[in-house]
Amino acid sequence: MDRNRKWVPGFGAVLLIFLSHTTSALEVPLDRKYLPQPPTITLQSPKDYIFDPRENIVIHCEAKGKPHPSFSWTRNGTHFDVEKDSKVLMKPGSGTLVIDISGEKAEAYEGTYQCTAHNEHGTAVSNSIFIRQSRSPLWSKERNEAIVVQMGVSLVLQCRPPAGLPPPVIFWMDNSESFRLPLDKRVSQALNGDLYFSNVLPEDTRNDYICYARFPHTQTIQQKQPISVTVLDNSPDGERRPGFMTPLGITSTKMVLRGETLELECIADGLPTPEISWQKDGGELPSSRMSFYNFKKTLKVSDVNEADAGDYRCTATNKLGTAQHIIKVSVKAAPFWVSAPRNLILAPNETGILTCRVNGEPKPKISWFVNGVPIENAPEDHSRKVDGDTVILSYVQTGSSAVYQCNASNEFGYLLANAFVNVLAEAPRVLTPPNRVYQVIANNPALLHCASFGSPIPTITWFKDSQTSVKNGDPYVIHENGTLEIHVAQPLHSGKYTCIASNNLGIKENHVYLEVKEPTRILKQPEYKDVHRGMSAVFECKVKHDPSLIPTVIWLKDNGELPDDERFDVDVDSLTIRDVTDEDEGTYTCIQNTTLDQDSASAMLTVVGMFPVHSRDMRWSPRNPDPPTDLELTDQTERSVQLTWTPGDEHNSPTQKFLIQYEDLLHQPGVWVNLTDAPGTSTTVQLKLSPYVYYSFRVLALNGVGYSQPSQPSSQYRTNPSAPDENPSDVQGVGTKPGNLVISWTPLTGFLANGPGLEYKVQWRQKDVDEDWSSETVANVSQFVVSGTPTYVPYEIKVQALNDYGSGPEPEVVIGYSGEDLPLSAPDSVQVMVHNSTLAEVHWEPVSFQSVRGKLQGYKVYFRRIRGLHETEDTEQQEQVLTFSGNRSEGRLPGLQPYSLYNLTIRVLNIKGEGPPSPSKTFETPEGVPGPPSFLNVVNPGLDSLTLEWGPPMNNNGRLTGYTLKYQPGRLTSFNNTNELGPVKVINFLANETTITLGNLNSSMLYKFYMSAKTIKGSGPIITEEAFTAMDTSELFYPLTQPPPSLSLRTPRFTRVQALPVSPSTSPNIFTYYLPCKTNGPSQSIVLLFSFFLCLQCLNNHCILIHLKFSFLCLQPILFSVLHSMTKINSIILTAWIEIWTDSHGNCLSPSFPSPFCACVCLAVPSRQVDIATQGWFIGLMCAIALLILVLLIVCFIKRNKGGKYPGNKEDAHQDPEIQPMKEDDGTFGEYRSMESDTEDHKPLKGSRTPSNGTVRRDESDDSLVDYGEGGDGQFNEDGSFIGQYSGKKEKDTHEGNESSEAPSPVNAMNSFV
Repeated sequence: MDRNRKWVPGFGAVLLIFLSHTTSALEVPLDRKYLPQPPTITLQSPKDYIFDPRENIVIHCEAKGKPHPSFSWTRNGTHFDVEKDSKVLMKPGSGTLVIDISGEKAEAYEGTYQCTAHNEHGTAVSNSIFIRQSRSPLWSKERNEAIVVQMGVSLVLQCRPPAGLPPPVIFWMDNSESFRLPLDKRVSQALNGDLYFSNVLPEDTRNDYICYARFPHTQTIQQKQPISVTVLDNSPDGERRPGFMTPLGITSTKMVLRGETLELECIADGLPTPEISWQKDGGELPSSRMSFYNFKKTLKVSDVNEADAGDYRCTATNKLGTAQHIIKVSVKAAPFWVSAPRNLILAPNETGILTCRVNGEPKPKISWFVNGVPIENAPEDHSRKVDGDTVILSYVQTGSSAVYQCNASNEFGYLLANAFVNVLAEAPRVLTPPNRVYQVIANNPALLHCASFGSPIPTITWFKDSQTSVKNGDPYVIHENGTLEIHVAQPLHSGKYTCIASNNLGIKENHVYLEVKEPTRILKQPEYKDVHRGMSAVFECKVKHDPSLIPTVIWLKDNGELPDDERFDVDVDSLTIRDVTDEDEGTYTCIQNTTLDQDSASAMLTVVGMFPVHSRDMRWSPRNPDPPTDLELTDQTERSVQLTWTPGDEHNSPTQKFLIQYEDLLHQPGVWVNLTDAPGTSTTVQLKLSPYVYYSFRVLALNGVGYSQPSQPSSQYRTNPSAPDENPSDVQGVGTKPGNLVISWTPLTGFLANGPGLEYKVQWRQKDVDEDWSSETVANVSQFVVSGTPTYVPYEIKVQALNDYGSGPEPEVVIGYSGEDLPLSAPDSVQVMVHNSTLAEVHWEPVSFQSVRGKLQGYKVYFRRIRGLHETEDTEQQEQVLTFSGNRSEGRLPGLQPYSLYNLTIRVLNIKGEGPPSPSKTFETPEGVPGPPSFLNVVNPGLDSLTLEWGPPMNNNGRLTGYTLKYQPGRLTSFNNTNELGPVKVINFLANETTITLGNLNSSMLYKFYMSAKTIKGSGPIITEEAFTAMDTSELFYPLTQPPPSLSLRTPRFTRVQALPVSPSTSPNIFTYYLPCKTNGPSQSIVLLFSFFLCLQCLNNHCILIHLKFSFLCLQPILFSVLHSMTKINSIILTAWIEIWTDSHGNCLSPSFPSPFCACVCLAVPSRQVDIATQGWFIGLMCAIALLILVLLIVCFIKRNKGGKYPGNKEDAHQDPEIQPMKEDDGTFGEYRSMESDTEDHKPLKGSRTPSNGTVRRDESDDSLVDYGEGGDGQFNEDGSFIGQYSGKKEKDTHEGNESSEAPSPVNAMNSFV
């Protein structure tokens, strides 16, 4: 921006003008809307406006006035006829221009614009608004020579980006990385974008150093041609002292403007890499405004002022030496305001003054204008006199209202302000509501208000009871704003007060009422208590109060709420604690509240232990000490006195200390306050005293049991008054509304006043402004309001205590801020950069500091989804808000919905609230991957086919292009339902297809399906389903799983000897496989395994699998186990077999539960016919038949093995090795599963069971006899399967469960299933 431009009529910028009045300013009541008023600019665009050529240009200009002003514009100093340009629209009722540059050359509308607001009472002008188009020029074509350097030397890679508007953001990357090049103490990016290497290393070799320039307005990125760097290490450069690469030479200069940020940079070379440090010659660095960047190579000082000028020294250090460079910094200043202006309302024949006080370096030149015309060219007005920065208006007349402009400029910029002078003749009017009642407590100040309006300013007079005239003087004070103050209100001051506002145009009166109430005082205070455990404690708190005020009592324990315990009973004037415990010990405070005041008193409760009641024990038991006696005051001075006493009886417990308390009979009669402690061996203490206190002292003794009763009070000792020793604390200055500054403090309490007539001297002045302190002396209150302040400027504040005997010490200066107002401007140049389908980044031009009109809290981004791009009607969702704290210019919007239309606005935020919204910005999110299909169902299963139906996704997130179906067959491979999965087949469908029938499938086979939807962005999440094809009932024999060939040589080879099916005529749905084996030698065990399959709800592919396993030694059953997972049964087929494993010699073995092939068999059942297999009696019958078959098989087995007994004793029977846990190193069969199931590609199907921790240990197989048969109470597995306990005792690890000696029968086991 050109800082040298000066404002002239038709070529200027609005700023605040400083106006003052010879008396106080006259405020216009808000409801007097009929009063004439010259125009006032309320909203305008910033001085420098850079627009995006892809969007309309919006130049703001809003104003108010009576009548409402009309608007006109100039462009480049000449009249701009808005109506003749079809591309330009002026908003109705305002001066805001909207320029449609679509299809036009944006450059045609560049230039300087100024708005004029005019009505019959004057003309106000806006800023000169410099409109420029944002630009992101291409990099000039150049060929970069390859750079070859030796290791250790320094290197600079120049960027030299194209000059954009605004300037671009520079960063370095390479072609292989998605992030910026890492910077460190050795490698730096300078402020101008060049890349500096203090010393190069071999790893710096690369052929694609690329400098990028990002232009923030257009959101475009340009890149420089890659630079190739090769670092050789055949002749490396040795270690060397530091030297500066930038800036060059011993000294350099830097100029910075006041209020801006000073950026100083020092980059050094050297080996080893130097460290950088900074200092300011002859002064300290401003730590509160200073920060280091780029590994301390860059020093930034924010909010620069004149004190920041000077010599800044940067030092580069390594082990070989140091180098220094001095940067001489000078601070200049564009014009800035010294005092704030105000609009001026004058009555005819009054005199007023307009002041325009500014400062700057060099000193600004001040020019005056009237209604936009230079004051020397304006019509002559003899009542007006110009004197430099002041315009004096004498004896103004009706009709001389106007708007004055002040322009202050120097070579670095300018300021402009509008301020109107409104000449009115208005009769008085009292703004305070009539018949208002003011209530105060006696001995406190009372304020009776009489706010008024009139022109000339009305004179205020007061009367009491409509007769007695109230004059300034004790006890009354009449303030400039008409408020009547009574310093110390007494009951005799109660009554009716009348204020009369008068000027030469009329008189107006108003009545208010004052009621002075009696103070609330606690007459009977709670007293110290020491109570034995289990007894009751009663604290009294009786109060005296004004009859018209109803007090409420609050009790506190240790300054907190009372415990929520029914033992605490709060009455009107007492607190009772029943059944006292040690936890009840503490300080109890009684607070008596009314609507106007309160009083409080405290007492301590000490809990002591219970003592024997026998008289012979009482004489030796310790008790509370007796109170001290004979209190005497000696060595009396103004600020000290010596107190002496005689201790009482200690009662078998030595005195630990004495507590001295005092009562102030002047300020707080009846309230005893702790003053100090004295050792238990002392009888004298020197007491420090305060002035103007009527002291009375008492002493309490403390031993191991508790405190004594207080002593009798001492004689009264009065100290003389003096000036205050201290000032009020917690002084603050905070504006509560625009145009005011509320100065508050914590008043001095009690004897801290040091004397009568306590007052406060309040002083204030605007910070960094060369002006005298303003002051006001107020009564003993806690705040003072300064009105007519500019909006949100810093003030220096002091509050000093005074009394009739002098002033307190010099107070400290506190910084406060005047009131904030809502921000004036909205962020400009809002741009949205969409990163992906769910994330966007919004950029904006921050508002100017002046338009914030308060402490900047941040920016709020409001955004709302209007509709999906595939929808025809708007379906707006709830508006979302993101707040970005601080002076931000960008932010990210996460969680967006893909393929949607959004709009957003941005508001600036200060403590007062939010400013106006920025122009609405719409943007679109690109397509994303869709959500999963809404459902996937398998219907109509056949022997070799399955039909699938699915629904479209709930969220398409784009244009749906189709669906992808993947499926693969699977089969159960083991007793615990692990599975194998076959190859995957893929089918693609169009977007309008939602069903498919798959043929050529295997019968009795489990299939797993994976369905996903697609857009052009890819496939979305999958939805899965599993289903069985129907069973071919001709396949009723199932092969056993063979052991994997990978077993070690010690693992026996298993042989299948014979299979004998049970006759179908006996049980048409039961088939049995009987595998006999030879048994050679004593103590041989025989293992029988029965597997039963129940198919449940065939359409949903649920089945039930029962394994019955028996291990025999002689004739005793050892193990029995049942697993089941049950749902509604639609059909049933029951299959059973016995399986016996032998080694190569035919000897019986006890494998860890071998894994037969298992499958679910479903019979076809007509849908309209009741299937007998779904009936409970049929299920029970099938189970009974299975049990009978089991008994027959046992008998058959015994006959086949000749029924011989094996030698052995009972102990051997219970220690049968057949039921011991099997380990791999024993040479026995451990975990047995198919090799195919070990591959990573095969995952368990739905319904398979795995341990809860997801692992399987080889020495604790799921199929082991130990896990299923012995030890532990019956329990359910993760899938609901029941594992009972069956046969004899067996020692197990503690984690296997409790032992049990019960051996349930097979009948019990089957009953548990049914």
